[in-house]
Order: sequence, then structure tokens, then C-alpha cells
Amino acid sequence: MTELFDSTPRPVQGIRTGIGGWTYAPWRGGAFYPQGLVQRRELEYASRQLTAIEINGTYYGTQKPATYAKWRDETPAGFMFSAKAPRRIAESRKLASTRVQVEDFIGGIVELGDRLGPLVWQFDVGRKIDADDFAAFLELLPKQADGRSLRHVLDVRDGDFINASYLALARAHGMATVFTDSTEYPSFADVTADFVYARLMRSRSDVVTGYEAPALAQWAKRAHVWAAGGEPDDLPRIEPKLSTSTTSRDVFIYFISAAKERNPVAAMALHTLL
Repeated sequence: MTELFDSTPRPVQGIRTGIGGWTYAPWRGGAFYPQGLVQRRELEYASRQLTAIEINGTYYGTQKPATYAKWRDETPAGFMFSAKAPRRIAESRKLASTRVQVEDFIGGIVELGDRLGPLVWQFDVGRKIDADDFAAFLELLPKQADGRSLRHVLDVRDGDFINASYLALARAHGMATVFTDSTEYPSFADVTADFVYARLMRSRSDVVTGYEAPALAQWAKRAHVWAAGGEPDDLPRIEPKLSTSTTSRDVFIYFISAAKERNPVAAMALHTLL
């Protein structure tokens, strides 16, 4: 079984491709995980086929620091986790009063060490946001913890809140806004930080690689544009395109939801194209 863990892909020009979570029954038995692989080794295997994984479980409840340390130690150097922040924070009636909860979450997850990537703050459909409260909440999100820089991603799904003022607020704090390739949620590609975070949600069960080859090639092209400091011309925006930067960016592209059984292969196929 050791040879199954020998491969360790590296980001290409700062571009990482990955999936949401690593525990999913349809991935077993040869679909993604090799036949006979025990479940306790699934993270060990997945982290050597992909360059990033978005942790979904933290959205439903924080883990003990020892659990984060275990995940860190099971993954290879250079691998990176993103993590969704607990929904109990995002669903709080008054976001500005969640300082203790924010500190508790971040104080534990920093045990991921150099495997810790962006933290995603998701505000679901139906959650109406007060602009002043939201602005005060962003002030609570630390730029550093335990000597490490932190990156934050905002995933606001209240369409009425998505406007130029929201983008300006995100830029003022250096926080990314999610590009969601979906018809269900606001989808816009305005860049607001020194990194890009995309969640692709259109994989199809009738396509082995989730996305057809031309679509994956187009995403590879867009990823390289983002990584080089540019902004793709063919994605929806809220504001006119900004002048192109010459500063390179990290790019995180996750295949999420939709035909979830296809997402690992989609992420690996995109990495190969990169």
C-alpha cells in the first residue's frame, strides 16, 4: 500500500486545485480511493493526489486542536487546507458580538500550522446582512495568529448585499470574495485580495472528469490569468475590470457539490492541464 502514497503534486504557479472534504462513500472502492484502502488513511491518500482540500466539517462544529494537529501530520509538506468557519458564528444575530467565538475557532485551527490556508466565512441564502454590523465583524477577523499570517474569504449569498460597497469593504480588509460558478448563488469574479478563491459547482455525473475537456481547458486558462495578476475577460463582474496587476497571486480552485462523485478526478484533471 505504501506506493499509493508516493506521488505528491505541487501547486503550479501558485495554483491549487482540490475538493471539499475527504470522507465520501462514493469515492471508495476504486472511484477515487484505491480498493481496500482503510478509511483512516483516506486523508493521507487524498492529500497526495491533490494540492488542497476545503474542510467542510468545521462549518458544523469546531474540532479539538489535537484533531487539527493529526490532520496536519497526515498530510505532506506543501499541502494546504482551507476551512469553512463555524456557521454558528455566521448565523449570529449580531456578528459584531462574536469576538470570543472567532478567537476560539482560530485559536484551535492554527494547529494546522503551515498546512493552514484561507478561512471561509459563509453567509447563507436567507441571511440578511446589516452593513454596519458586517463591517464591524470584519474588524474582528485577525490578520495573524500564532505567528502565522491568516487569509480570509467571504462567501456572501445575500444577493441584495453584493454591490460595489461590499467589494470596497472586502478590498479594504484584503479579503477575497468567492467566485461561485453556480446559478444558485451570486457569481462574480471581481478580485478583492492578493489571492483568488473559486468554488466550481457544475460537475456532471455523465462526464468522467466532471467537466468536459474544453471547459477544463478554459478553467486552466483562467487560473493562469489570475495567477499572473490578471482577471479573465469572460466571467461575470459587478464593477468594470481593474487594470491588470503584474503581481502574482495564489489561486485556490475547488470542485464542490454538483456531481460530487466526479470532483476528485476533475481536480486532478485540471491540475494536469495546468
